[in-house]
Amino acid sequence: MSLKSTLGAATALGLIAASSAYADSHSPSITIATVNNGDMIRMQGYTDTFTEATGIAVEWVTLEENVLRQRVTTDITTKGGQFDIMTIGMYETPIWGAQGWLVPLDDLSAEYDVGDILPAMAGGLSHDGTLYAAPFYGESSMIMYRTDLMEKAGLEMPEAPTWDFIAEAAAAMTDRDNEINGICLRGKAGWGEGGALITAMANSFGARWFDEDWNAQFDTEAWANTVNFYKNMMDASGPAGYATNGFNENLSLFQQGKCGMWIDATVAASFVTNANDSTVADSVGFALAPDNGLGKRANWLWAWALAIPAGTQQEAEAKQFIEWATSKSYIELVAGNEGWANVPPGARKSLYENPEYQKVPFAQMTLDSILSADPENPTVDPVPYVGVQFAAIPEFAGIATEVSQEFSAAYAGQQSVEDALAKAQDITNEAMEAAGYR
Repeated sequence: MSLKSTLGAATALGLIAASSAYADSHSPSITIATVNNGDMIRMQGYTDTFTEATGIAVEWVTLEENVLRQRVTTDITTKGGQFDIMTIGMYETPIWGAQGWLVPLDDLSAEYDVGDILPAMAGGLSHDGTLYAAPFYGESSMIMYRTDLMEKAGLEMPEAPTWDFIAEAAAAMTDRDNEINGICLRGKAGWGEGGALITAMANSFGARWFDEDWNAQFDTEAWANTVNFYKNMMDASGPAGYATNGFNENLSLFQQGKCGMWIDATVAASFVTNANDSTVADSVGFALAPDNGLGKRANWLWAWALAIPAGTQQEAEAKQFIEWATSKSYIELVAGNEGWANVPPGARKSLYENPEYQKVPFAQMTLDSILSADPENPTVDPVPYVGVQFAAIPEFAGIATEVSQEFSAAYAGQQSVEDALAKAQDITNEAMEAAGYR
């Protein structure tokens, strides 16, 4: 089925009927800032179909994750007006919505079916019950591993492994002569890059960012155990230069057959099992993110979502694009052209109720991972914040970016873990005091 005919069949959104209202002599256009992840790149490939149907031209600004966050944050806080749609996530959305910086998505069409969005995703993209961003895809994190290398090592991956098992398996699968690293994990600086991984991991070690009085907790045994375990395992079994690797770098390594295990976003499953891109597509297994028996797993909760900055001159056009790109019809469009394994996951209940999608080998593990993340109670000990791999306060992004830079320097051997944690403690406490939390 062609893209044009598939979209033509997707009348639920009324795109064709609406096109005459938008496709006037002024040729309306919207500018979208997005991240350079695979699903977003795929969406851009369908843009011409949207434009043909609506008369709305789309200009893309595609950026690396850390750069995207900087650009959209600067633009929205300065009212720069560069973008009509921004790709943001569960951290920014409720904070920016509360500030009045985003257009509420409280008037989407009945055909769009807001009630079909997974509650975990809708809740994380809302403020005071109002949706401010629509999830393009949702994710948690899980283990992706080479079944052939696990078997060769004489081990069997549990469905819910411990960190000790992961370290043991990583060492057993490492084969330096053949450029196989037992494990690939993010070490790249950035609150949403390496910062997200180590924070989720810390939760499973009993660590937390703050105590209930907003005091930093990096001087605790739990944080020392987390970062030392990470560094020791990665030094022994990880790739060279892991301190600068993020999602895309590790995806490339895994697809090239250079990783025994990779713990990262569940959305990566479709890329590592795609035979067109992955050399190991036929030998990938999945398991829940690890734990330490303390009641919390090292899995996060996130959505890359589309939001409209307040003040845009193209609000109606932007809403029409968001309805199209995050709809059931878009999912069917991708499935019809590229197969169910390649649709954007983790956002809609109906996807996981679809018998065709249930056949996808990673579908259930993705859903189980998403449902096991608890942003209201992310840590072993109580905390005053909401969020699994972040604390949902405005100051967090700046603080966590600095802290992650110190951690990355420790991973690279430029300073000790002890020094990195001491600096993280000072950075965090000073920032929180300046912000009036303490």
